[in-house]
Amino acid sequence: MFIRDYCNMNVICCEPDAPIAEVAALMRRHHVGDVVVVDNQKQDQRLPLGIITDRDILIETISLDIEARLFTVSDLMTSPVTTIHEDASLAEALAIMRGKRVRRLPVVNRAGGLFGVVTSDDLLNVLAAELSVIAGLVTEQTIAEGRLRK
Repeated sequence: MFIRDYCNMNVICCEPDAPIAEVAALMRRHHVGDVVVVDNQKQDQRLPLGIITDRDILIETISLDIEARLFTVSDLMTSPVTTIHEDASLAEALAIMRGKRVRRLPVVNRAGGLFGVVTSDDLLNVLAAELSVIAGLVTEQTIAEGRLRK
């Protein structure tokens, strides 16, 4: 199970000089809580430089009663961003997230270009589905055994 099989490849991105209001509008329009900050200088790759979350905006501007329009993404983003290679396993992703205490990981290809993003919510859904299969197996096995041993 590679992490590329579980990541969202429709990543919302911006450049470091984007105004905070523009990024907040992107988050609202696309119903996401994060935007990956990229360097678009390479024509064939988007290189992740950082990540900005709705929480970053809230904690660093609104909660302090500071005008968000005074900032660009580079002022508030987390950089350098923790990434994971597309060939990494689900277990590796979980270990990185826990170790770094992050809930979102940009997924990169061999060249370091952005491939997708995986979130703790994505992984929770995957693991819940897997646990559901196991729970169903246990239930079915118990029913089947009951039928055999009447």
